[in-house]
Amino acid sequence: MKPFIFGYQAPTTLEDAISLLAGDADAVVLAGGQTLLPAMNFRAANPSLLVDIQHIDGLRGIAVGADSIVVKAMVRHREFELDEEVQRVNPLIAEVMQHVAHIPIRNRGTVVGSLCHADPSAEMPLLLVLLGGSVIARGPSGWREIAAEDFFRSFLTTARSHDEIVIEARFPLLPPKAGWAFDEVTRRHGDYAVVGVGCVLSLDGSGGVSSVRLAACGIADRPVRLKDAEAALYGTALGASDLDAAVAASVAAVTQPDDINVSQSYRRRALGTLIRRMVARAAQRAEAVT
Repeated sequence: MKPFIFGYQAPTTLEDAISLLAGDADAVVLAGGQTLLPAMNFRAANPSLLVDIQHIDGLRGIAVGADSIVVKAMVRHREFELDEEVQRVNPLIAEVMQHVAHIPIRNRGTVVGSLCHADPSAEMPLLLVLLGGSVIARGPSGWREIAAEDFFRSFLTTARSHDEIVIEARFPLLPPKAGWAFDEVTRRHGDYAVVGVGCVLSLDGSGGVSSVRLAACGIADRPVRLKDAEAALYGTALGASDLDAAVAASVAAVTQPDDINVSQSYRRRALGTLIRRMVARAAQRAEAVT
């Protein structure tokens, strides 16, 4: 199939891009196009106008600051994955990026585009929620910062207004001496996750959990922070009973119903297995840097 007829504009200023969006309720932003264009070919998306932002100054580049990594709207996945400074301050990012589709897609697709698409099985939204990051949206009324847990509303739905453009995402650095881990269950490598789990964990001097963040994708209509599982692990020595408690506390977070790929009960079992593995891997890495 081919898409319906649509218009195309390639503004060179952010103001012009926002004006074009504001003037057409069916206009959409085009960045990497790795999800949007296939959706248009299948007529699952039928925009009246594509507003291509690739020629706008100021929407490229990665900057590592004192507490976060700023990723501009036109940064490609592969660029983010291979950035040596990013790898140094937050090695979890490269670990997650290796699971995003395939290299040809990562060469064109953009980090911010994936966040705005908001597929609940995608890795980038999970990463932003796991790290407690945020996005900066710019619209006719100015700019605003939206925390990750407020940004993702539902399946393919975010807090971004139609006439706003997300100009950057902010990914926090890993805490000092923290361990990290991410893995996912997929039908094939490069597919969207059936279930994915990320963990960032720190240990105190006696080996107890002094801080922990867990998040999952593929289990609900948005990426989910597993706060009940975190509470079950905090202050523990990560014994078998502690991990059992964390897994039990995460069951209710799985709200995705049975689908053509797997059942809800399978997702719950896979989530429990990944929590155990990711917590253990993150703890092992935390011990290595303590």
